[in-house]
Amino acid sequence: MSLAIVVPCYNEFDRLPKAKFIQFLQNNKDCSIIFSDDGSTDNTNQLLEQIRKTAPDNVFINTLIKNRGKAHAVREGVLFCSRNKLEFEKIAYLDADLSTSLEECLLISQEIKESVYFAFGSRISKIDNNITRKLYRHLIGRFTATLISNVLGLAVYDTQCGCKIFTKNLANEVFEEDFISKWLFDVEIFYRIIQLKGKEKMRQSSREIPLQTWIDTDGSKVSFTYFFKMWKDLFLIYKRYNEKKK
Repeated sequence: MSLAIVVPCYNEFDRLPKAKFIQFLQNNKDCSIIFSDDGSTDNTNQLLEQIRKTAPDNVFINTLIKNRGKAHAVREGVLFCSRNKLEFEKIAYLDADLSTSLEECLLISQEIKESVYFAFGSRISKIDNNITRKLYRHLIGRFTATLISNVLGLAVYDTQCGCKIFTKNLANEVFEEDFISKWLFDVEIFYRIIQLKGKEKMRQSSREIPLQTWIDTDGSKVSFTYFFKMWKDLFLIYKRYNEKKK
């Protein structure tokens, strides 16, 4: 397989676009999808099984007993690949609602080459693309992203976009340890790559790719009130990774 895509799921029965997954798998037989079911209490697992039956060699389901958040589900999905010795060159994670499409994730993965080990989508609204986002999420997102970019010391426009692709070796290192935050783990990913490769090397060997399409869907598991709680997570992340420098 050239690309493995980890899709974290929690109670996605009513919003996971089953037909889009099936069509993508039919058209891209060198890709695999690993659904990491984060302790769903609805019929999500039944839906995932229906998708798996259409491409049993390319779809895998990692069922977690207890809900522990997106960070844990993504990490366990990546570790599932290692534990089961799945063959792939690159690995990505993508939101279950496909706000970023599977096809665009595959397109961005082509940026991963010998000199590039990390690529990610970016919700930059331009005249020639379609980024549809609720106003309050856009404003909160821009404020947060600007702050995070300054803290990291990297000119990253969108650290929080849920489409990121890694080489297999880099993913094994980045996802080796648990994350501090359920939802801001993307920030930790940037910190970990900086620690592994150095800031200058990361600038040279990473690609931030503006998305052609990103559609904000209803049913997000991140509540509006998290905006007021995330500062604690940011502080703990900053403290941990800056202490490691010393």
